[in-house]
Amino acid sequence: MAKNAPIGDNARRGAVRDRSQVFNPQNQTWTKRDADDGRFMDQKKDGDPFKGVRKEPRK
Repeated sequence: MAKNAPIGDNARRGAVRDRSQVFNPQNQTWTKRDADDGRFMDQKKDGDPFKGVRKEPRK
């Protein structure tokens, strides 16, 4: 499990589990997906990938 302490240092130790992210080339954003059921959870506006979330391989 990812640990975020101490609060305020903007760092995460370890990866976020049970989630992955995939790049959407149509709108140039990263989308976070739940690994258990495959549902899309969140999408970033700025085009940068999520911190600490593994990337799915391109097909």
